[in-house]
Amino acid sequence: MTDQFEDHCWKDVVTPDLLEIYASYRRKVFVGANPALLAIDLYELVYRGGPRSPAELVKTHPSSCGEYAYAAVEPTKRLFAAARAAGLPIFYSTGDVRAESRPSLVTATKRNKPPLDPADFAIRPDFKPQPQDVVITKQRASAFFGTPLVAHLTQLGVQTLIICGESTSGCVRASAVDAYSHGYHVVLVEECCFDRSLLSHKVNLFDMHHKYCDVMHVSEVIAHLDSMAMKKAS
Repeated sequence: MTDQFEDHCWKDVVTPDLLEIYASYRRKVFVGANPALLAIDLYELVYRGGPRSPAELVKTHPSSCGEYAYAAVEPTKRLFAAARAAGLPIFYSTGDVRAESRPSLVTATKRNKPPLDPADFAIRPDFKPQPQDVVITKQRASAFFGTPLVAHLTQLGVQTLIICGESTSGCVRASAVDAYSHGYHVVLVEECCFDRSLLSHKVNLFDMHHKYCDVMHVSEVIAHLDSMAMKKAS
């Protein structure tokens, strides 16, 4: 179980002594009961400039995740397809772009605020929300902070959140920790989360995997969702 538990993208940056420090967190990982899919900030802004290195894009598209965003597109499309086939409730988060909702002192991070283009916060067409889906708008990093997300999940009886999106070290992390704090079983889909820094992506997945969430490969999550779909159809 130990090898499988650590069989993730951080293997090349986490040393054996760190693994020993975190040994007490080793456990069986799984997709829990009554899951929903939560897609964090899959909006156009993070794809600006195309599949290039974020270091190349920083001057023209400082919010882009570049090649890492594009690498996650296909696995995330597969995850969405499996979630829809299994009948999961699907939630998205994106930024609140209404001028009256964005006072100058309220920002998601300490970063310098770029000019606001509402089109930047439209969900990418690859993951277009369907009429039955719920899009949560937020002003802070977490999809839970100051939003009705918990009310939706409570009414649906959701117990598990499968999370994908960006950025791993920012809005994904904030949302995942809040989800765990609210009592949900949290699954992070490794190949469907991304960041503009690969190091931050790996280190944050490692840390959340051991403390708050079950990081699972997309193939594992899809296999579970496929089994749910089969039971639903039978």
